[in-house]
Amino acid sequence: MNTSKITLLKKLQNYCAYQDRCHFEAQQKLIQLGADPETADEIFLELIQDGFLNEERFARSVARGKFRIHHWGKTKIIAHLKAKFISDPIIQIALGEIEDEEYQDQLKLLLKKVHQEKKDPNKTIQALIVKGFESELVYEFASGLK
Repeated sequence: MNTSKITLLKKLQNYCAYQDRCHFEAQQKLIQLGADPETADEIFLELIQDGFLNEERFARSVARGKFRIHHWGKTKIIAHLKAKFISDPIIQIALGEIEDEEYQDQLKLLLKKVHQEKKDPNKTIQALIVKGFESELVYEFASGLK
């Protein structure tokens, strides 16, 4: 392994160790760092073999974080993961990180909070749909708003 390849590998290892990354992000970083395609492929393979890159781990981490920290609904999480080129089966596995009861409790909590701010049931419903919660579920839970 030549010096520049070792340097690139170390940079990517640090990049992936800082937080979970998907393959797309790692590829973008390699391009940004100026890696030629052959070197990039070799580094990419080594990152996967050494456990620095794992699409499922990344997707699960994103689903948990976007839901619990940012209070995103499933549709917004799915869109985010699709934008990172995560496959549908892995997205479904990642959504398994969100328990139905916890999801519904979070929606109820947000519904109350947003409605206190907005005062208008239509604006409340719209805000939660924008957050990525399924419209049918939002309408069902918002039916008692006045």
